[in-house]
Amino acid sequence: MNQAIVKTNYQLPGQKSIYKGKVRDVYNISDKYLLMIVSDRISAFDVVLPRGIPYKGQVLNQIATIFLDATNDIVPNWKIASPDPMVTIGQYVEPIMVEMVIRGYLTGHAWREYKSGKRKLCGVPLPDGMKENERFPEPIITPTTKALEGHDEDISKEEIIARGLVNKKDYELLEEFTKKLFKRGTDMAAEKGLILVDTKYEFGKKENQIFLIDEIHTPDSSRYFYSEGYEERLAKGEPQKQLSKEFVREWLIKHGFQGKEGQVVPEMTDDFVNQISERYIELYEKITGEKFIKMDSSNVLSRIEKNVLKYLKKMT
Repeated sequence: MNQAIVKTNYQLPGQKSIYKGKVRDVYNISDKYLLMIVSDRISAFDVVLPRGIPYKGQVLNQIATIFLDATNDIVPNWKIASPDPMVTIGQYVEPIMVEMVIRGYLTGHAWREYKSGKRKLCGVPLPDGMKENERFPEPIITPTTKALEGHDEDISKEEIIARGLVNKKDYELLEEFTKKLFKRGTDMAAEKGLILVDTKYEFGKKENQIFLIDEIHTPDSSRYFYSEGYEERLAKGEPQKQLSKEFVREWLIKHGFQGKEGQVVPEMTDDFVNQISERYIELYEKITGEKFIKMDSSNVLSRIEKNVLKYLKKMT
């Protein structure tokens, strides 16, 4: 039986607190390290859905590990090691409360805003006459607030600086890192026949230095199209073949759910849960070029605890 892990509740040596996000459980170890367990929870429209997705946590953590290692020449990141396929341990870094969203194409949230008539997103002007999924002349940065609860909100560069969320000098550095990371991710995706459409990056500060934190270039934080057939589908106005969480959002919309007040999450069938799991594994294999090896998931909670305790012992 494949277990999907939707919650953890460990008591680890040196543990000071635990923060449970939409997908990740983050343990503070002695105010020195953060231990991030990537659960199998899945969220859409800022709502955690009722069922976990087998292997999703492993997929996300392993993709993030690959991309963190492949980009640490651009900006230092928080990662120290991955002692379990679903776990990363890294430096304790104070998060910057802004998410840096960068978009190369007009799709998803940006398209929904554009279609409603808006020609400005987060203070960035959008050209007239664009089609859904069309490439922007240059990637645009459309930040959001980083909400501890509820919905992240679009915000402009000017508002971020005015509200003191980030100072001007640091914000300009965040933009520079965001563009370079997106370029690296775009190049790596292109080698595998994929288009990195849009993504988000999160940053933090430690001892006055900016670090890249959390995950990068995973299907939870990014959207990918297949390169093959992109132009033909765009010309015909057809949906793009994509690997991202957007198909989950589309399924929810079709079943009358967009995270709005009073709406109820539709029942997720076993078949649909398995489809999502297969999509995540497909993206892993496509973006990494490696075969996904399913870890034994018959007793995941015990496996994680054993691997984490062994690593923490080694660190002390």
